[in-house]
Amino acid sequence: MTSVEATIAPILLIDDEKHIRLAAGQTLELEGYTVEALPSADGVLERLDPDWPGVIVTDINMPGIDGLELMRQVRAVDSELPVILITGHGDISMAVSAIREGAYDFIEKPFASDFLLDTVRRAVDKRRLTLENRRLRQELEIQNTAGPRLVGKDPKIVALRKLCKTVAETPADILILAETGSGKDLVARYIHESSPRRSKNFVAINCGAVPENLIESELFGHEAGAFTGAKARRIGKLEHANGGTLFLDEIESMPMSLQIKLLRVLEERAIERLGSNQLIPLDIRVVAAAKIDLKKLAEEGKFREDLYYRLNVVRIDIPPLRERREDISLLFQHFVLVASALYGREVVEVSAERMHSLLMHDWPGNVRELRNLAERYVLLGESCTFDFDNRPITDEAQGNGLTLPEQVERFERMLIHTELSKHGGSIKDTLHALGLPRKTLYDKMKKYGLEKEDYKA
Repeated sequence: MTSVEATIAPILLIDDEKHIRLAAGQTLELEGYTVEALPSADGVLERLDPDWPGVIVTDINMPGIDGLELMRQVRAVDSELPVILITGHGDISMAVSAIREGAYDFIEKPFASDFLLDTVRRAVDKRRLTLENRRLRQELEIQNTAGPRLVGKDPKIVALRKLCKTVAETPADILILAETGSGKDLVARYIHESSPRRSKNFVAINCGAVPENLIESELFGHEAGAFTGAKARRIGKLEHANGGTLFLDEIESMPMSLQIKLLRVLEERAIERLGSNQLIPLDIRVVAAAKIDLKKLAEEGKFREDLYYRLNVVRIDIPPLRERREDISLLFQHFVLVASALYGREVVEVSAERMHSLLMHDWPGNVRELRNLAERYVLLGESCTFDFDNRPITDEAQGNGLTLPEQVERFERMLIHTELSKHGGSIKDTLHALGLPRKTLYDKMKKYGLEKEDYKA
């Protein structure tokens, strides 16, 4: 633990023996902790709340409220707040029972300074990780209480969420343009779940993954005997999406012959199954997505221009991850939490050095690449390499011609933004995490245009 990390962890030391308070308090203060030594448990609870970032070290046998009763009262405030018990020789069995009740650990008198420091250090690490994960979950809940989540605080993502919410309430068709791995499917699902159509089907089809001779049947369905091998009626994706949303991914791969039929569906809102003359009315929203510029394809004669304009009622551009670097830490921690729950693994805190390498990478695979790395990190822990298959960092990630001071400023802004996000805009927690004086932090926030109100719930 660094001295900066130590100073952000207050320690409540409670013992009715003055020499224990003096010796243990001095040991902890020399290590960099902020220690408040008390002769009794009176008034301790008034100092605590679920966001209190410290650790309690308390003797078991004390007049008034003893250590065990204090532990129970503390756990009522926050069941995850670490309580370390100081025990006499005759209290060992009592302390073991207390651990079963939720005490973090116990220290037997007389104890060595190193043993005290090691126990407190582990408890502080656990408390810091608990609060960080709790803040992250709260941040995710704020951004979306249910359904797909568009995680991030970058202005581009904030604007994207706002646009999606606005168009979700309308029946308008939507065109999504984004690089591979940027989250086109996620945005489409987010729009569906935010719309009045959420109770109906969300039907996705990848136009580039279905063979050309089958895609028409996939979309429109067919009657029995419509073609060789059609032994029974089949409901197509368009009809299955009736009342809901149809998501057409990689629409640039759709055959030209089928583009004409899709255009007719969009204009008439009705289909005919293959082998049938019956017109089936549809109430659907179509969300199409492409990884290349459809307008350019249309100009080259590789995509129908009339279909492009019919799809492009509302256009949504998803920014690549390299253009929203300030969200990388939040996204990575989100994916780590999801993966830890999926694989049943404990979350391992990411070092500042490793987080820096994440921030500097150019992410050609975008959010999908970041998610895969997070899953690999949960599975492999510290043995997981962050060398990205030894690919060199691009000029853009390195600074694209920026001077060293300009690159330092870019990284400094990212760090302050990350800590403000993690701490919900709390200036106190942020300045402690960064080891900065209050005035310095305020000056840097002003310099980089960061407002604490933007990070509050």
